[in-house]
Amino acid sequence: MKQNIVLTGITPSGTPHIGNYIGAIKPAIEKQSHGHHAMYFIADYHSLVKLWDPKLRHQYIMEIASSWLAMGLDPEQTLFYRQSDVPEILELNWILNSITAKGLLNRAHAYKDQVAKNLEEGDKDPDAGITMGLYGYPVLMAADILMFNATHVPVGKDQIQHIEIARDIAARFNHVYGEIFNLPEAVIDEKAHTLPGLDGRKMSKSYGNTIPLFAESTELKKLIMKIKTNSQAPNEPKETEAETLFQLYRAFASEAEIKEMQHRYATGIGWGEVKNTVFELLDRKLSVPREHYQELMNHPEKVQAILQEGAEKARQKAKVILAKIRQAVGI
Repeated sequence: MKQNIVLTGITPSGTPHIGNYIGAIKPAIEKQSHGHHAMYFIADYHSLVKLWDPKLRHQYIMEIASSWLAMGLDPEQTLFYRQSDVPEILELNWILNSITAKGLLNRAHAYKDQVAKNLEEGDKDPDAGITMGLYGYPVLMAADILMFNATHVPVGKDQIQHIEIARDIAARFNHVYGEIFNLPEAVIDEKAHTLPGLDGRKMSKSYGNTIPLFAESTELKKLIMKIKTNSQAPNEPKETEAETLFQLYRAFASEAEIKEMQHRYATGIGWGEVKNTVFELLDRKLSVPREHYQELMNHPEKVQAILQEGAEKARQKAKVILAKIRQAVGI
């Protein structure tokens, strides 16, 4: 029976926040011991498309790697590596570029959106400001996936098209050169929560409404106290559906705690009391991981060693597959 290979990339584009943990880190870590082979990598080459500050890139790589490790990623159970430490991926990227139809990439959402924006703004060149990094992004993502013949790729709904493109590229390669690649499947975690941020919109760096995952207690409390609420007074029954504070509480609470909080909302808990309860829960749940995170950030050589060890294991796998690919294409 073919082993399931689950692969996920994390682009170092900012400091991890609570929304990242609930939406990506937590579900990925839960998969690492469920009978399949998990591979998680830091997609630093992908970050070159939007982030051109090398110091920030290095900082984000360390923050993301330390966050995943502090929240429970086990390098003994999971292959954890940095994309740029596996050069075989870039060789495969060029091979795949050589058979990928331009029309396929013309239909990629990110490219089409930028072209549409240029046209709306009256630019005579529809490709103004569009780099080859943006245009070829789906091919590099396909190389990440096909390099290890991943069978399942957890993604958000906005990334489904990239998996479809990877499948198309893999099928085209197999048609031309023979059966080498699996056709990967997108995995959408319907149970994963999209957390609202301080202003009620989706928690996102682009909105400036995030709560850093490892904010110190004082900052964490200050941010939670800033969360927008409605004007309902204490003793008025309150709805939990789509309410920011409740969604944040639910993401970290046990089933018993969630039911108790639902009861307190229904019987008119005051917003100040809700905010204090949310802060106390998050501060308690994150205190030990926060210490672990700070320890890792203070000793970057430990993080580097883990990433290097993961890269060596990943390269052993990549070299085997790449040898078959090179033979198939005649190189």
